[in-house]
Amino acid sequence: MNKSYAARKRTIQKYAGRITAKVFKTAALALFLLFAVLPLFWIIVTSLKPLDEIYIFPLRYIPSNITFEGYRKLLGFANFGRYFTNSVVISLLAAAGGLCVSVLSGFALSRLRAFRKARVILLLLYFTQMVPSFILMVPLFFNLSRLGLTNNRLVLAVVYASTTIAFGAIMAKSFFDRIPASLEEAALIDGCDLFSALFRVILPVSLPGLIAIFSFAFVNVWNELFLAVMLMSSDAKMTVPVALNSFISKAGVSWDIMSAGIVVALLPTMIIFAFGQKYIVAGLTDGGVKG
Repeated sequence: MNKSYAARKRTIQKYAGRITAKVFKTAALALFLLFAVLPLFWIIVTSLKPLDEIYIFPLRYIPSNITFEGYRKLLGFANFGRYFTNSVVISLLAAAGGLCVSVLSGFALSRLRAFRKARVILLLLYFTQMVPSFILMVPLFFNLSRLGLTNNRLVLAVVYASTTIAFGAIMAKSFFDRIPASLEEAALIDGCDLFSALFRVILPVSLPGLIAIFSFAFVNVWNELFLAVMLMSSDAKMTVPVALNSFISKAGVSWDIMSAGIVVALLPTMIIFAFGQKYIVAGLTDGGVKG
């Protein structure tokens, strides 16, 4: 009887411990979700408020009259559509270019014997991630201005692509390390050369990793401000972060236009992560196991 009671007590304690752990885990995730979603909720609400309700006290968390005046000003007076197009074109070019170089670099580090043994190259790639980017801004601007390459969207895209290559190459190497070398060896036996094996066999298998590299490169370029401010002087060639920064003046901040601009600026990154979430998670999982 005592043994049966003790066994039931241990079972109850075991399930109670599991339930308690799940409750704490759920509460922690709910708290994290609240802190993550609250700023986004507040920005969206602010973009829909009339201008007089933005500064009212006490605060109104739900606007009494929903208005799209901020979006109308943003797309009309602020010429935001042109800035949005500039950011889309520059971000796509930079992410695509950075992805191409990252894939070739990662494949060389993973498969070619000469690079595979040169650990110093991989260490240098890691080192570049620790160097603050603003240290390079002055010499970069000085050299590009002497060559007459400032205020050029293509040059800005190339500069952005160069900033994504190191991280992309490290990720690509991790993905390629997980793919058995027997795949390209079989392709080589069937008559393919090394590049054909890469593009026909290896890249289709590593598609989640490629989408992950492209997504992170796109988001980093999309959100970058300082290089765009430094290298672009023409209003017609500004990007979205520069446009959002221009809404801050000595007279104050145009919160209705700023909030509407932030909401619009978030759309491309939200779309990328919404449609590519499965591939991004798979790519990060595959690349994080070995590398």
